[in-house]
Amino acid sequence: MKRILCALLCCTLLTGCARSGPTATQTASEEEKNSVVIALDVNSEPAAGFDPVYGWGAGEHMHEPLIQSTLTVTNTDLTIGYDLATGYTVSDDGLTWTVTLRDGVTFTDGQPLTAEDVAFTYNTVKAGSSVTDLTMLDRAEALDDTTVVFYMNTPFSVWPYTMAYVGIVPEHAYDAASYGEHPIGSGRYILKQWDRGQQIILEANPDYYGEKPEMERVTILFLEEDAAFLAVQAGQVDLAYTSATYADQQPDGYTLFRCETVDNRGINLPVTGNPVTSDLSVRRAINMGIDRQEMIDNVLNGYGTPAYSVCDKMPWYSPDAQVAYDPEGAAALLEDAGWTLGADGVREKDGVKAQLNLLYSSSDSVRQALAADLSNQLGELGFAVTIEGVGWDIAYDRALTEPLVWGWGAHTPMELYNIYHTDSTAGTARYSPYANETVDGYMDQALRCTDLEESYALWKKAQWDGTAGVTQEGDVPWVWLVNVDHLYWVREGLQVAQQKIHPHGHGWSIVNNVDQWSW
Repeated sequence: MKRILCALLCCTLLTGCARSGPTATQTASEEEKNSVVIALDVNSEPAAGFDPVYGWGAGEHMHEPLIQSTLTVTNTDLTIGYDLATGYTVSDDGLTWTVTLRDGVTFTDGQPLTAEDVAFTYNTVKAGSSVTDLTMLDRAEALDDTTVVFYMNTPFSVWPYTMAYVGIVPEHAYDAASYGEHPIGSGRYILKQWDRGQQIILEANPDYYGEKPEMERVTILFLEEDAAFLAVQAGQVDLAYTSATYADQQPDGYTLFRCETVDNRGINLPVTGNPVTSDLSVRRAINMGIDRQEMIDNVLNGYGTPAYSVCDKMPWYSPDAQVAYDPEGAAALLEDAGWTLGADGVREKDGVKAQLNLLYSSSDSVRQALAADLSNQLGELGFAVTIEGVGWDIAYDRALTEPLVWGWGAHTPMELYNIYHTDSTAGTARYSPYANETVDGYMDQALRCTDLEESYALWKKAQWDGTAGVTQEGDVPWVWLVNVDHLYWVREGLQVAQQKIHPHGHGWSIVNNVDQWSW
């Protein structure tokens, strides 16, 4: 059976087999030295193609679009740098952003890229995208060839993070029906070939305005995890995503590459609508009574880090979110709050049993394992916890009254806002019922800031200001468990450039800087 799978795999690699044999000790041709073959998950293939208007580079798993240029970029420390932009200014009211552009940039069809293209891109994304949220933008206008102005509906200090993932498309050559399959951009690479369901081939853009890519040809295969590992064993790929399931293997000629992430897993604890989690003492006890390292060791095989917030290690992370593992303290907190142990080992208060039903995505084995582990740990604290796999079609509604294992983590402070800020329509936060005017106020102030880095302090205060916030001494409407390491098999001799902390989603983040990789 294994030989059959290998044969099928080799058939699907097509022209993507840039190297043969299982080791890197073979003499590579000059072409091979400038090329790389990468295996990504099948879900990494963009269903709508490589069109920023329909989510390429954006959405839940943000990444650099490669084929298109962006106005800004995120640096390795998650501060903001420039790509097409050479600078920007913000009006005192935060409602007008003026961005200056590089001169002399061309698209791959030879036509110049101007501020008109930038304005067209953003106005088109705002009008047509169901993935990229530009509700804060009123309109974009070009003042001249190298100046674009963004007029906002509301102050939005984190706009530079939005500008870091919206790829610029050419107004003169944009057709919504065909652009995704035949994109024209000004980025580091050109889409040379796309075999749907199998692979894409990128080639270096010879007219790129920046530093010439080290890797001139990048082949990306879309493979299921088992097939990706078979490709590693057969020596048919240079880098392949993998999981902790395969991490104890030792394929010849490859090493395991581990990327730190803010790809976190956590649970919401509804502050209303649930008779157990509506008690603040329960939420605090759960947060301090969880052995996160035990979860990492037993569920992730050691490949992860403890999570204390949705933004660990980001510039806007508050260290006040960290909480020490203290099961004795958690038990004492529950006792003091009136949750006493019954003869059956389950706590009870005022006739209410400490019973929870913990939901997880039925298609995600890691979340299921985390849910099972959490159930066992909470059982030791006196909770009776059942776990239930559900589809996302009902998970969002049920999370309004039941805890659910979620996955979050992004390169923008808006992740905090989306999780904790009160939604004007619902009257509580969007994904789990929670509202705090003080927390809302700090985030609103942060968005009104005209200095991005100054806003970081306000995002931190929203987490904890000394008297209010969402951390252990505050309201604890969510409990964060682990950040899942992203793992890859890398062929010996391949030098993968320094990675940013990866966001949620084990996909395109690894190739953000593929142009800087070398042999």
